[in-house]
Amino acid sequence: MKRFVCLIAAAIAAAAISSEAKTLKVLYWNIQNGMWCGQYDNYDSFVGWVSAQEPDICIWCEGQTIYYTGTYDAMKKDERYLVGNWDELASRYGHKYIYVGGHRDNYPQVITSRYPITNVERIIGDESQTVSHGAGWATIEVDGNVINIVTVHTWPQKYSFTAASGSKEEREASAKAFEGEFWRKAEVEHVCKNTILTAPDAAGELWLMAGDFNSVSRLDNRTYGFAADDPRLLTHDYILENTPYIDIVWKQNSDTFCPSTAWGKRIDFVYCTPALDEKCTEARIINDEYTHQEKDSNVSSFYSPSDHLPVIAIFEL
Repeated sequence: MKRFVCLIAAAIAAAAISSEAKTLKVLYWNIQNGMWCGQYDNYDSFVGWVSAQEPDICIWCEGQTIYYTGTYDAMKKDERYLVGNWDELASRYGHKYIYVGGHRDNYPQVITSRYPITNVERIIGDESQTVSHGAGWATIEVDGNVINIVTVHTWPQKYSFTAASGSKEEREASAKAFEGEFWRKAEVEHVCKNTILTAPDAAGELWLMAGDFNSVSRLDNRTYGFAADDPRLLTHDYILENTPYIDIVWKQNSDTFCPSTAWGKRIDFVYCTPALDEKCTEARIINDEYTHQEKDSNVSSFYSPSDHLPVIAIFEL
């Protein structure tokens, strides 16, 4: 009888432990040229700030070193600290696992994590559609919860990707026709069709898509005031109308416009499926003493620490 009582007590205790929520913090940030300003102090300020956030998963956009410290001079590839040393840098804020998404240029997206990361697909496009900065689809398992993470960074120009190699006149005509917006929408459509839209039951699964979309959303249009059919709204219209994704920053801050860039637009987004959204307790853009954007004193086109602000999302799994 005594042994039976002990077994019952142990079972109750185990059930109580298993029912406790697991807090998961996800940090997304476009860190501008591999956290260019971090080169000044060996990334000490960057590491200190990230450590203070205590993230479990980080998604970094523009995760490659490109320029020499304090300059706009391109680094030789064999001298670039990132992406090759993300394992070393991430270990300084407690992350052991590294994932580099597909990319065809200097702007990869990188995931670092306390938990193992499994690649599903690295996406750069195909013969029908180029994904300019690439994308990635990886899974991370946290206490039995499988989370699909999709990283995105779309084409940044007003003219289309194909017009980039053309004449000035061709680029201007392309920009006037909003071809950059149509290109971004096509990139995101390609990424979604090769990630979340391959999963018939995705709405009930844990999916998160984060990135610099270089596009604004209709959900913020009371701030922008664009016409209902403005091409600048196409990219996020596609996501909102064709996928189960929910814009969690907007949902949790719908009464307040939350710009993510130094020029006052929100182009950095974290999307979640309903199954993950219902576990989200907090989603916000961080504009604090460290992340607040200031023009860099050496290169006027850069900001310190970045021209984008980070997003933090917290989940109770």
